[in-house]
Amino acid sequence: MPGNTGAPAVVATAGHVDHGKSTLVRALTGMEPDRWAEERRRGMTIDLGFAWTELPSGATVAFVDVPGHERFVTTMLAGVGPVPAVLLVVAADEGWMPQSAEHVDALCALGVRDGLLVITRSDLMEPELARDEALEHLAGTPLAGLRTVCVSAATGAGMDELRRALDDLVSALPAPDVAADVRLWVDRAFTIRGAGTVVTGTLGAGRIRVGDELELATADGVRSVGVRALQSLGAAVPETRGVSRVAVNLRGLPREAVTRGDALLTPGAWLATDLLDVRLHEVRAAGSTGAGELPEELSLHIGAAAVTARVRPLGPDTVRLRLRHPLPLRIGDRAVLRDPGRRLVTAGVTVLDVRPPPLRRRGAAARRAGELATMTGVASAAAELGRRGFARRAELLAMGVTAADLDTTAHRAPGAAGWLVDPARATEIAATLVAAVTDHDNADPLDPGLPTEAARRAAGLPEPRLVEAVLRHAAQAGPDPGLALRDGRVVRSAARSLPAPVRAAMDALRTDLERSPFAAPEAGRLTELGLGPRQLASLVRAGELIRLADGVVLLPGADSRAVEVLAGLGPEFTLSAARQALGTSRRVAVPLLEHLAGTGRAVRTPEGGHRLARAQDDA
Repeated sequence: MPGNTGAPAVVATAGHVDHGKSTLVRALTGMEPDRWAEERRRGMTIDLGFAWTELPSGATVAFVDVPGHERFVTTMLAGVGPVPAVLLVVAADEGWMPQSAEHVDALCALGVRDGLLVITRSDLMEPELARDEALEHLAGTPLAGLRTVCVSAATGAGMDELRRALDDLVSALPAPDVAADVRLWVDRAFTIRGAGTVVTGTLGAGRIRVGDELELATADGVRSVGVRALQSLGAAVPETRGVSRVAVNLRGLPREAVTRGDALLTPGAWLATDLLDVRLHEVRAAGSTGAGELPEELSLHIGAAAVTARVRPLGPDTVRLRLRHPLPLRIGDRAVLRDPGRRLVTAGVTVLDVRPPPLRRRGAAARRAGELATMTGVASAAAELGRRGFARRAELLAMGVTAADLDTTAHRAPGAAGWLVDPARATEIAATLVAAVTDHDNADPLDPGLPTEAARRAAGLPEPRLVEAVLRHAAQAGPDPGLALRDGRVVRSAARSLPAPVRAAMDALRTDLERSPFAAPEAGRLTELGLGPRQLASLVRAGELIRLADGVVLLPGADSRAVEVLAGLGPEFTLSAARQALGTSRRVAVPLLEHLAGTGRAVRTPEGGHRLARAQDDA
């Protein structure tokens, strides 16, 4: 078959053992789906088989043929897990059977709604009775009312109608998202001489190209792998898109490093979790599926993976699962819980949370159950931020939040360094910071404000740069908390951050300096006002004064005003001329000129005088 970079539909078979699933696939495709000699010898499928054909419209459909025996339900689930549609096969001469029911339970648990009901072996018995019985069993399930086709693979009766029905089914399936992140569940792994390790699976969405670097998630962790080559429908292709059957030749990966249930992933796009909260969905064959009636240990099936899970009931229909090893999961994923001891599909589940909070305190489980009752199983950036308070943007995307939803939420939520904070939580954090700064300032009024790291700890934020983002958001959203980030400290506004005696002394000092802006107060005046070194330091930190030297302080802006005055002295001037022009003493003029030199506004000349930087440049 010629190479095809498009995406043929993929359909899985389902049904009781020996009802003719493989025979039907063989008749449709002319290919042998049973790959093993033992399968052909016993006339029973024991592993997944694959075949494909072209339909009358020219569309291509690939089949995943699954075993029907009750001992191979795990294999059956690995085949149907990633597949969007099903051929449910019931034999006319046997009718509805136990594995028909369990397969339907599994399909419903996985959320499969599209497919065909095929009554096989119609040449052995009138098919209407089996058809009506099957439709009765499907009533009330997501598969109710499936289009039915009665066929005989032996005589060919009904096969043309089945091909037309498949054409209609394929054309009606929803288009997959080719821009989605890749998650290819491995259902088979083998080695080809000269090529190395090859894995196969059903790609549900996204695309894989030759040369791509992917991640391989296994029970032992995650490793990087390269795509050496691709095949789809038996032909080499440069890329493949969902939904399609694909074989991926992986570069530098030993065969023993990969097994069924592992997953190929878009790098950095998925969260591997061994703890998740889920909602249960009723399965009729299992009877009541209340959370409290579940066994303590079940098997979780998703994609081609099967992992032992310990079950902790939370609400009437919600449970927490602890997996034996992590899986790459997202909010909204559908999976199956099965009791392998009783060989029974126990329940379907929808993943609600892949990063659930710990349940350590008394009453935490009950509170969590109430929270889970409000969750829809659809990832929402606003909802996740509301529950968590803050989260990384990348982690929200990995949970299943769409980029568009995240961008909309980010416009309203404060953020920094890849983090976002829930707006309501930001308001609470700002109030916490006000209290923390107030407590600190009351304890040590001459050392006002909290260092940023201390503020981060007080607010419980994961990243120091979020402190400024939260304060900015609170000031814009109102009411303004009266805090600012200045010189690495969270401080109150000057009017609020100083003790009353210091504020009064500053008011008096400001009056003095407004009359004589360069007459820095003498030590006696400072003592008279009660302004010692610590009080002066607090006023400098609050932006009320600038410090030129020990005990030499002026009002903010005095240095710029001095430049204006000195500009009238000519291109070069002496210290004495500067002192007289400024109306101050040598005690002030010397550190003031040093301050201007340190800030690049004045320079010393070779002759020992001074020159403003602009005058020097012009010269």
